[in-house]
Amino acid sequence: MRRVRVSSQQAPVHKLGDAQMKLTPRFRLAATSAPPSPSPASDPEQQQQQEPSSWEEEAPLIPGLPDDAALNCLLRLPVSAHDACRLVCRRWRVLLADKARFFAQRRQLGIRTPWLFTLAFHRCTGKIQWKVLDLGHLTWHAIPAMPCRDRACPRGFGCVAIPSAGALLVCGGLVSDMDCPLHLVLKYDIYKNRWTVMTRMLTARSFFAGGVIDGRVYVAGGYSADQFELNSAEVLDPEKGVWQPIASMGMNMASSDSAVIGGRLYVTEGCAWPFFSSPRGQVYDPKVDRWEAMPVGMREGWTGLSVVIEGRLFVISEYERMKVKIYDPETDSWDSVSGPPMPERIMKPFSVSCLDSKIVVVGRGLHVVIGHVQKEPAVDPDSRGSGYSIHWQDVDVPKEFSDLTPSSSQILHA
Repeated sequence: MRRVRVSSQQAPVHKLGDAQMKLTPRFRLAATSAPPSPSPASDPEQQQQQEPSSWEEEAPLIPGLPDDAALNCLLRLPVSAHDACRLVCRRWRVLLADKARFFAQRRQLGIRTPWLFTLAFHRCTGKIQWKVLDLGHLTWHAIPAMPCRDRACPRGFGCVAIPSAGALLVCGGLVSDMDCPLHLVLKYDIYKNRWTVMTRMLTARSFFAGGVIDGRVYVAGGYSADQFELNSAEVLDPEKGVWQPIASMGMNMASSDSAVIGGRLYVTEGCAWPFFSSPRGQVYDPKVDRWEAMPVGMREGWTGLSVVIEGRLFVISEYERMKVKIYDPETDSWDSVSGPPMPERIMKPFSVSCLDSKIVVVGRGLHVVIGHVQKEPAVDPDSRGSGYSIHWQDVDVPKEFSDLTPSSSQILHA
């Protein structure tokens, strides 16, 4: 879709209503009230768990192993195997059925596995769903659906991971058939395996920039009603659940990509083919609450989606055969990363994220490749080069994902 830059200086932002608003039938929130807990007498399974037989009390988790060693083994089971393993015995069922307790015990033992969360949608129906790849076992599983029942534009959401809290935030968005931006903020707690509705943003926005700095979530720009661009920005304190305004960007712009480098938020408008105009970019410093222009070489070479590895900005360029390049802040220029090209199975649109020194790319059909980035030994200090190389690893994907398209991907540890 070709984007048209429109100024919103003469058009106010149309909000969706006051705090008592009711969403239209086209976009509703699922009921958040929990059903009443059944009494032990009315729940046979719960009663059975509370009053086990003497044989079950003495039955080990794994015959031949003490329970502490057996528990250490079972807590490492991939989620994709839980349904089958719950059938082994009652004690396994009790352990694996309660996800909150399962992950709480994993945390106590220091067991952490990286998970790749991908917001995907069906190419024909537009149905939104989350698919999760366990990067430790390379197995797929699903999480509960977001409390968003009707059609919304998947790419309009802003998705941000908060690793310290084990949380995934989905902010804003766009109602597909109304071009109406949203204030909504949904939070997925990886340890409780559930979604909650948080305090909504001050401004309804879609296609905006976002990033986490010192545990606080920053969002900026994007589209308001009638596709007018915004210059406003705000910050969320996840612990207090309160949004506060910050300095305006100084220009009205939607975001193609953003990154956090050295405690600063870099926002780029990105290049749209054909290149009718030079892309714009802004940099926010939360210490002084001020925006400044992005360096010229940086914004003009930022032609794709980015990750930050060891404080360096890497970009998979969409207009240069999807080559990987790295930004050099000293010369305000870009250098190519040596190594083979990204596998052809990765087709646009795609999303990227990073894990340590790995670039994880999800393409159409949820095909996944992992790029292992390595530093090259310095041979000639005067030679021109990025000093980095990359090689790619393919990950198997279920055939039933062939009709899914990624919109965003984030990595959290569970």
